Amino acid sequence: MKITHADIYPLSIPLIEPMKMSREIVVDAKTVLLCLTDDKGRQGWGEASVAPLMTGETLDSLIGSIKYLVEKSLSIDWLKPDDFAEIFNLILYSNASAKACLEMALLDLYTQEVGLPLWRYLRGRNAVPNESAPAAIPLLRMLGGSLDKELSDAETFRALGFRHWKIKIGSLTLDEDLHRVKVLSDALGGDVISVDANCALTLPNAIRFCQSKEASRLSFAEQLIPADLPMGDFVLLNRSSGIPMGLDESIHGVVELEQFIEAGAFGGASLKLIKTGGIINALSCANLLREHRLGFNLACKIAESSLSAAATASIGFAMGEVSWGFSMSNQYLMFDVCDVPLVAKRGCLDVEQLASTGVGITPNINRVKEVIAKGYSTIQC
Repeated sequence: MKITHADIYPLSIPLIEPMKMSREIVVDAKTVLLCLTDDKGRQGWGEASVAPLMTGETLDSLIGSIKYLVEKSLSIDWLKPDDFAEIFNLILYSNASAKACLEMALLDLYTQEVGLPLWRYLRGRNAVPNESAPAAIPLLRMLGGSLDKELSDAETFRALGFRHWKIKIGSLTLDEDLHRVKVLSDALGGDVISVDANCALTLPNAIRFCQSKEASRLSFAEQLIPADLPMGDFVLLNRSSGIPMGLDESIHGVVELEQFIEAGAFGGASLKLIKTGGIINALSCANLLREHRLGFNLACKIAESSLSAAATASIGFAMGEVSWGFSMSNQYLMFDVCDVPLVAKRGCLDVEQLASTGVGITPNINRVKEVIAKGYSTIQC
């Protein structure tokens, strides 16, 4: 499989409403789409979003890395997906987000060529029989804003079938966050409820939070403390907590997972393609977590289109179960750039929304061109 042409699209898509996190407020989705054309005229699509506080990538740096990888890829005959990551590493050090974008587009082409949907190809890698359709994946819905708004949103989306929730904490005082968690836990009793601090708490406050009565009904708490703290701090927090400790910013692949597993420092992890360097590495992470009976959730950054959502969901369909849910972030976009956006059905995503071959979702080129980021243009290679 040879690549004959590539187009890189730097995008800025407005959110329905600003997303407030502990260290930033996101008002639009800055993401990069990549379209590869192969020697048979097929098109494969990839996507990766910026995440300065998670991967260190800005729009400029992500574009530059993707362009560099793509230019080098034009001379390569892409044969086996097992070799993709090794080839990427021979071309460029680190830069997981750019590699994830290119890998997604190559896997889209490869699975089109072999006539399989991506999720079935990944399921085959896991040696799972392909006959039965996988169960729908529960979608994790984020809550934010004033407490009154959170309660209103929770009521609205619960009526639509959502049963997995994430409460953003860390931008208010600890007592205020504990109050919010108690009130929302009362309203959502019986559901899978989590919190995410995005590294905002000190170790003493994180321990206090996890030992509190208010937090006792949470299914897990994600990345309460900064990722650069010593391993001993994570071990202490995990041992002190009455609820499972999830990690996000601390985990970028199998190496970190193995270190935290050996230390007994967590209860599960959030997997994003832009951190792991791609779909195949993320699948390996999910399998490692399952092997050690740890939880995991799949997640797109705020916010990615249905393209990245479909690729990420394919991991969940291959695994057969996503214990901590799937953060499908296209639901926060003012509009999607894909022809047939993925949508929640009774709070879940079903596999029938994906096409019969490839990643399963195709961007609409006209919509893509409408949201080219200000000051940028399409890059052709």
